[in-house]
Amino acid sequence: MHHLHREKLFSLFDDNQSGAVYIQGAETMYRYGTDYEFPFRQESNFWYLTGANEAECSLILDLKTEEYHLFVPERDAQYAVWHGYVKTKEQYQEQYKPDHLHYSNEILTVLKSLNPEVVYCLNDEQAEFVEDLNRSFTVDTDTLVDALTYCRVIKTEWELDQMREACRVNDEAYIEVMKAIKPGMHEYEIKAIFNEVQLRNGLLQDAYNGIFASGVNASILHYVENKDQINDGDLFLMDAGFECNGYAADYTRTFPANGKFTEIQAGIYQCVLNAHTEVIESIRPGVKMEDLHLMAARIMMGGLKKLGIVKGEIDDIMENNIFALFFPHGLGHFLGLDTHDVGGYPKGVERIDRPGIKFLRARRELQAGMVITIEPGIYFVPAVLEPAMEDPEKAKFLDVEKVKSLLGFGGIRIEDDIAVTEDGYENLTSVPKEISEIEALMAE
Repeated sequence: MHHLHREKLFSLFDDNQSGAVYIQGAETMYRYGTDYEFPFRQESNFWYLTGANEAECSLILDLKTEEYHLFVPERDAQYAVWHGYVKTKEQYQEQYKPDHLHYSNEILTVLKSLNPEVVYCLNDEQAEFVEDLNRSFTVDTDTLVDALTYCRVIKTEWELDQMREACRVNDEAYIEVMKAIKPGMHEYEIKAIFNEVQLRNGLLQDAYNGIFASGVNASILHYVENKDQINDGDLFLMDAGFECNGYAADYTRTFPANGKFTEIQAGIYQCVLNAHTEVIESIRPGVKMEDLHLMAARIMMGGLKKLGIVKGEIDDIMENNIFALFFPHGLGHFLGLDTHDVGGYPKGVERIDRPGIKFLRARRELQAGMVITIEPGIYFVPAVLEPAMEDPEKAKFLDVEKVKSLLGFGGIRIEDDIAVTEDGYENLTSVPKEISEIEALMAE
């Protein structure tokens, strides 16, 4: 299927131009000068175009003939001693099916034979490599990034299938965790249960550093220590996912460690769930991400007002950015070969300079084929709320005593992975999220 990705890229370039694309794949990374190898993960653009999840490879695409040259390392017997195999050229050819296969020391020879007027690279480091090979090539580091971003934002059906499988396994892992969790366990035990399900299903690479946060830790947006003991009465926020052939699953559930929401936990959870549900039901081509973000914020503020945590007119609460005190991150982001996938801000689109929404990771109109996360949340972060309670202009919108009583609450986030379709959306996530469904699952 990667040939379709190359065809999509070729279609963006002038047919008559004399140009070439050069991309280096990722190299093996070691820990601080030792021979400890980090698990290898291919650079996403290279993987998108080749399907080759191997170290020390590179590619050249001839834009005139639309031919694909793959360059692979020439290994010796010593490599086989440590790694168990050395692939032959024939094996590389059979696996990746390039138009031309070469060893890496032939890059200059191939470039000279193609004699392009311009070589398109991803970054300055790769551009310097090309220029060091031969100063006669003109190098462009802007065009290729924009072109690949354009290609990767709209997913093919094959890409969607990889994400559906990643989400299928993620669903299973979440459900096993929700059935197994008990007060007294540690966060890392929950991570172990989650990871075991992923590995058992053949997904070997996590998509990001997962968050397994109990109690107050759930108010830390990127909490990754995952070491504390889980207490009775804690909410547990889990935000984790693995990759299938490089494509990520990324979602979040928040649930009571003891299986039963308290009244205030259920009240705040429902505020988030209402926003989550209404936003997803509004997804279709042409809708703007920033409008969805503000919709979610408004719904959550309406919920917190009913609970007596904020006060005043909702229009005033929104206009004064009170929502950002409780919802300090963006509503969601693009998802694909990277967890925070490319394309969130097209060229010329700037971030909105407004509390909360300025952290939105994607600001554009939705199109069919995009995959996004929808992840509203409410958090009680002392470092944010304590100064607000001391500020008369903000404090007048808060029930200060109630907010103070909730400073140890933690946070709630609910996140699904959504594919935009021609007439709406496809939700790739199937983990229960209604309060009654969660409690029934956890009681099994």
